[in-house]
Amino acid sequence: MKLYTYFRSSAAYRVRIALNLKGVPFESIPVNLLKSEHRDAAYSAVNPQMRVPSLDIGDATLIQSGAILEYLDEVYPEPPLLPMGPVNRAKVRAVANIIGCDIHPLNNSGSIGYLKNKLGLDQAIADEWYAHWVREGFDAIEALIEPGPYAFGSRITLADIYLVPQVFNARRFKIPLDSYPKIAAVDAACAEHRAFRDAAPENQPDAA
Repeated sequence: MKLYTYFRSSAAYRVRIALNLKGVPFESIPVNLLKSEHRDAAYSAVNPQMRVPSLDIGDATLIQSGAILEYLDEVYPEPPLLPMGPVNRAKVRAVANIIGCDIHPLNNSGSIGYLKNKLGLDQAIADEWYAHWVREGFDAIEALIEPGPYAFGSRITLADIYLVPQVFNARRFKIPLDSYPKIAAVDAACAEHRAFRDAAPENQPDAA
């Protein structure tokens, strides 16, 4: 199994966490977004959307982190990424969707690059754009998180897999987290788990 990844991509980060949690061995194939390697013909043949991650499972290549995570949970059911019961599952999916649908699409490198390079916005305005959407999402997530140590109790779920990479990005862009003690506590709890540590951007082969 090959994972096309970039060390700072939060979408690829999610998939690395899930692969580690489920004990699925994989080979990392770095795709340097800063050098536009994702736009090379060789990579567009792998992923027509020209984004990371892509997961080569041998007889197919899967794209989009959400679809990949669902595939992994179906094929490798232990440990499950969703809790028991439809209401509990909906709660976990809601937090994952706040990040995957509301925060991340507005804040990924492509969106920020378009604001700066095509629309001519300066860095300060782009940074405020980024911070605004993080705060909007984190305000809701802080209210939705349940007693821990993880986002929804004693077991890691999809909510944690989405949340930790977004917290990494928030810290990278110097967004204060003082107003989000529950989010910070979840991030700290996950940092104690090897699956999260091994998936962290600084521990990737392309981070050097």
